[in-house]
Amino acid sequence: MIQISVIVPVFNEQDSLPELNNWISRVMHDHGFSYEIIYINDGSTDDSWNVICELSLVDKCIKAVNFTRNYGKSAALDMGFSKSSGEVVITMDADLQDSPDEIPGLYEMITKENFDIVSGWKKKRYDPISKTIPSKFFNGVTRWISGIKLHDFNCGLKAYNKRVIKNIHIYGEMHRYIPLIAKWNGFAKIGEKVVEHRARKYGETKFGIERFLNGFLDLISVSFVNRYKKKPMHFFGLLGTISFSSGFLITVWLIFQKVYGLYMGSKVREITEQPLFFLALVALIVGVQLFLTGFMAEMMTSNSSRKADYNISEQINLED
Repeated sequence: MIQISVIVPVFNEQDSLPELNNWISRVMHDHGFSYEIIYINDGSTDDSWNVICELSLVDKCIKAVNFTRNYGKSAALDMGFSKSSGEVVITMDADLQDSPDEIPGLYEMITKENFDIVSGWKKKRYDPISKTIPSKFFNGVTRWISGIKLHDFNCGLKAYNKRVIKNIHIYGEMHRYIPLIAKWNGFAKIGEKVVEHRARKYGETKFGIERFLNGFLDLISVSFVNRYKKKPMHFFGLLGTISFSSGFLITVWLIFQKVYGLYMGSKVREITEQPLFFLALVALIVGVQLFLTGFMAEMMTSNSSRKADYNISEQINLED
């Protein structure tokens, strides 16, 4: 049985890979762990893949996948999850900013304290202020929306119980929100560990300021999908009710004004000459469309429901 799988997404990190591999191997041997190291080469344009191949000739614990192009960190992690066989899965970046010395502590929190996920917290960082300030704001918003009390959602150094990574699927740029995705799939025991953040030794950062904008868009997307994918009518129906009710109340008010004005003998404008009439008409139409969208989404959800949509923690006397 393999105790630990270490998954390392790689993108143009040829200089750091030999040192990282030796470091991970040393930590594993010092603590007597059975392990595997899974490198996912995410379309590197440098010599990273050749370096991984050379390392694999002398280290039989290495597994590796080479993507034909750069698909992104989420795709690399998802592939690594599918290839892993360890009881505890550790993810870390390939740039040596994550310390493999943290692995034993993360492993114990999963195995002895029964956490589903343990996320690293780089409390003391060596990044420029242009990254730390937006990062704090980003993490604050994510904490508020998700209700998960983590300080650093984007930390690449995380540990997972095997059950978690075998029951979630990530895509796009959703790797930042794995704790959130896991929580909504029933894995709610999420912990945090202060970890060492090391200054970058080789190369340069692969992420720019645009990742924060993309991060917020992804947060909205993952929040919507996970909350409403099984009950879309709750979302579209609520919006449709608000829109239709607003249009209906405005229409009733305009009719009341017209009738009351005629009754009092005063001069009143035609209903169709008032801008509010057209606003009410639009609200009514939008409300109906949202209701129809909700009904159609419910029908599609019902027709596409599968056994795989539900996570099973245990079963007795049943075949897979």
